[in-house]
Amino acid sequence: MIVEKISVLAITKNGISIGEDLKKMFPDWEIFAPSKLMTESTQITWYSDPTTQKIIELFNNNNALICIFSLGAVIRLIAPYLKDKKTDPAIIVIDDKTNFVISVLSGHIGGANELTREIAEKMKAMPVITTAADVNKTITVDLVGREFNWKIDDESTVTKISAHMVNEETIGIFQEAGEKNWCKKLPKNVSVYNDINDLEKSNSKGHLIISDKIIKSEISKESVIYRPPTLVVGIGLHWDTSKDTIKEGIEHSLEKFKLSPKSIAKLVSIKKPEDVQGLIDLGKEMGIPVEYVNREDLAQISAPNPSETVKAFEGTASVSEAAAIKVSRGQLIVEKQKFPPNLTIAVARILN
Repeated sequence: MIVEKISVLAITKNGISIGEDLKKMFPDWEIFAPSKLMTESTQITWYSDPTTQKIIELFNNNNALICIFSLGAVIRLIAPYLKDKKTDPAIIVIDDKTNFVISVLSGHIGGANELTREIAEKMKAMPVITTAADVNKTITVDLVGREFNWKIDDESTVTKISAHMVNEETIGIFQEAGEKNWCKKLPKNVSVYNDINDLEKSNSKGHLIISDKIIKSEISKESVIYRPPTLVVGIGLHWDTSKDTIKEGIEHSLEKFKLSPKSIAKLVSIKKPEDVQGLIDLGKEMGIPVEYVNREDLAQISAPNPSETVKAFEGTASVSEAAAIKVSRGQLIVEKQKFPPNLTIAVARILN
């Protein structure tokens, strides 16, 4: 399940009863109801504010909000607070007799569709889902690889390529990185190409590209490009190497070898007596985990560019290359790049 914090809003006696049933099925959910309908139930959080005010609080503080009253009333209440599908919570409506569970808002990214199916199955109700990709049983473009933590490079192309997909126009797929088992069965309008040049020549209306490389702008305009976390950046540095110096070195190395920073999975380096503050700060700034490897483990790695100078100072002949290889368990794709006097960068690709 995608959503995390979930609340239920019930404003009728039947709705409260349904809310109590939901609480039994989903113990972590919080059920809210107006105090004018208060009973002895300890499963309900009773509120005295007007529902028009309470729903604002619940809308802003939950990943999903389940409303047990009419769809029209729900729409009128939430309409003034809608922003976009990336930030709005999942909204689900259940009717007063549990005939239907309706996915109203943030069906894909917010997880409303998945949650709707789960609730409907448990309550033996009819799920109502109207998003085109689900109705047509085709690829949901904005969710591809989400379970693997893939990132979409440019969200602006999603709507256009999604339209091509649901209208069953020709779609070409090219993948050169990341997990392979993201789709069990491809729709009939989708073809896979093993070479990006063949994809470009295919006359497909749109493309899905899974890559950690920079894609030239001509084809990217008609593509949704997914960035799997496949790159491990190895870093050799001094105790006083600054955050900005490390960042500039990484950016230069990735640009030189046409690799996407959105595919960085980890920053790795040698374990020192004290962690380098510049690396700590950069990891926080980029939102990327930092991992350290003991010098004894690095010394066992065969790296293409060992250094006796590094060995004298660090106790291992390679830091950046050896760390990238060790942690990725994959293939070194950027050999040691030197940024004198206090930084080296290497990049390895995680193999799937």
